Amino acid sequence: MTSIRAAGNARAGRREWAGLAMLALPSILLSLDVTLLHLAVPHLGQALAPSSTQMLWIIDIYAFMIAGFLVTAGTLGDRIGRRKLLLIGGLAFGVASVVAAYANSPEMLIAARALLGIAGATLMPSTLALISNMFQDPKQRGTAIGIWAASFSVGIALGPVVGGAMLEAFWWGSVFLLAVPVMALLLITGPILLPEYKDEKAGRIDLASVVLSLAAILPAIYGVKEIAKHGPEAASLVALAVGVVFAVVFGRRQLRLDDPMLDLSLFRSRAFSVALGVMLFAAVAMGGIYLFVTQYLQMVGGLSPLEAGLWLLPAAGLLIASSMLAPIAARRIRPGNVTAIGLILSAIGYFTLTQAHTGDGGVLQVVIGFAFIYTGIGPVMGLSVSLIVGSAPPEKAGAASALQQTSSDFGLAVGIAALGSLGTTVYRNGVADDIPADTPAAVADASRDTLARALDATESLPSELAGQIITPAREAFTSGLNTVALIGGILVTALTVLALTMLRHVAPTNAAAAPASEESSDETSEAVAVESGGPAREEQPA
Repeated sequence: MTSIRAAGNARAGRREWAGLAMLALPSILLSLDVTLLHLAVPHLGQALAPSSTQMLWIIDIYAFMIAGFLVTAGTLGDRIGRRKLLLIGGLAFGVASVVAAYANSPEMLIAARALLGIAGATLMPSTLALISNMFQDPKQRGTAIGIWAASFSVGIALGPVVGGAMLEAFWWGSVFLLAVPVMALLLITGPILLPEYKDEKAGRIDLASVVLSLAAILPAIYGVKEIAKHGPEAASLVALAVGVVFAVVFGRRQLRLDDPMLDLSLFRSRAFSVALGVMLFAAVAMGGIYLFVTQYLQMVGGLSPLEAGLWLLPAAGLLIASSMLAPIAARRIRPGNVTAIGLILSAIGYFTLTQAHTGDGGVLQVVIGFAFIYTGIGPVMGLSVSLIVGSAPPEKAGAASALQQTSSDFGLAVGIAALGSLGTTVYRNGVADDIPADTPAAVADASRDTLARALDATESLPSELAGQIITPAREAFTSGLNTVALIGGILVTALTVLALTMLRHVAPTNAAAAPASEESSDETSEAVAVESGGPAREEQPA
């Protein structure tokens, strides 16, 4: 077998670029899946009548499972082959999507979403690792990784429009069936266009580490979710403590293993750690606010799913543009400054949403605020892959890419769980005393649970009584949006300070060969990576 580095200067041809298009499909689909479900929430709530807790689990279990299994999947791909794992994951994702589409109970949908998350975790590490294998020329690799990163934005952009159109024409479960033709195309063309690579020196999978990682992530998320919803109670505090204990045990085990599932030495690089932290907490803020904005447009603004999708399309277009322009700007401006500028724009958007209301002009204000958020988050997304993967040593690039995706998905999951629960609590407290005394008990209980259930429960009531319930319910929901936006604005403002102070020594890519400071020598590599897309690992073609 020939080492990849022997052909390190080879330029990619038509087959590799066609293969890149196939690798972008899972990225588009995974981001598309999140936005589609948010739009489907009102319809899903009417069809399956899940409780507020079940609804949150339906939304966030997908991201939880992805975050929990990403590092495991990266190790598995190194061992059995990246293409093989990608195709297995694609088949599993397609099957689970069909199960989700025809779910007839909240419990069945939660289980299907969990399976989708596990299958989705097998897709992402394989795609980025294969890109580094296929594109050996630094400039081509940088372009390929930029396209790969932008594919997430494409999925976010397409989600509201495609999902809105499907929800207008079909039932809520149809949004899951979009995965079937996409994964079928991947399964047909993947063996033809994608080469197979595996790391012959990769260590065996440590099952104990897999179990410990899940035992750390899932209880911790549950604890955060319950604390946000009910306050610090015994069960939630115990769950959080259990997660922390298992995280410590997991970390200590990785330090003892010759081939750890997670190489903790990566965190010695300040650029790696700071970039990972910025991505994590920016995703937390995004996860919470997207859930409320999509529901506001439909349940408060009165828009149809398709109309809501079209209103969100300009914001998605700005996200794609800023994601693509950020690496270009980082060649002249320090990446930390580019990231900070983006975070400032996002903060403006979050604070704009703190003033959202239910009156005339409310929809326009929400759309403008959300456009600022999306424009600002683009540079964070555009630079994150190169900054995180490029700051790691070449032999650890695979582990770094898995951590990058884990950070993003885990942050989205925590944002949906914690901020979603906080917004729900604000809604319940706001609507609790405003239900008229002559409201039927079942309608009153539903209205105090979620706005979606309130809208459904009041359809059979006289218009005057229904209005007395819906008006304060919409105001309470908007207050929840205001609160979540305030937390997001404060969080993003803090991240701006972090990016400016902790990434100030990261040079623009054109100056990477002669960094201005030697204070942190391990930070020069990621400046090169912003342009090159990060070095390839030394691997063997199968």
